[in-house]
Amino acid sequence: MNAGISRDDAWNLLKKYNSDPFHLEHGQIVEGTMRWFARVLGYEADEEFWGIVGLLHDLDFEKWPEQHCIKEQELMKEAGLSPEAVHAAVSHGYGIMVDIKPEHEMEKVLYAADELTGLIGAVVIMRPSRSVQDLEVKSVLKKFKTPKFAAGCSREVIQNGADMLGWTLEELIQKTIDALKSFRP
Repeated sequence: MNAGISRDDAWNLLKKYNSDPFHLEHGQIVEGTMRWFARVLGYEADEEFWGIVGLLHDLDFEKWPEQHCIKEQELMKEAGLSPEAVHAAVSHGYGIMVDIKPEHEMEKVLYAADELTGLIGAVVIMRPSRSVQDLEVKSVLKKFKTPKFAAGCSREVIQNGADMLGWTLEELIQKTIDALKSFRP
């Protein structure tokens, strides 16, 4: 699979529409997570594609939050992204902003991991170590079951993503922790 643009061009595109350090970091976190999943799930040849889609999945969110995943399609097409990359990125908004359903395993991973990386990040901030390196599934599950904690992270989307992938919630959490451990302190 080919995203249609290079990683450097994707980074510059993200910075064109996003200036908030949180949004830029989130894109990089999802990029790293998606790259790890590509390698582990046997899609090594498509790692760059998975990473670029992860990096750009929220391309429009900072400037057009009310049109999230809708404006993004226009911006991505204008930038020369492939139809596969546009579909993959936009599908993470399935059932929330768009009716473009995640079909490929990569799209299902993005759908689930986007929200889950946010929840895990919030858990990590609360830990004495402030590190993902010593994080366990049970700590994430405890906060997952507390709706007011990181309330912006949809538990329904995370669970639906696990279901789409045919994984238990615990498996999804463990794999996502493992992904984050591969590039986060």
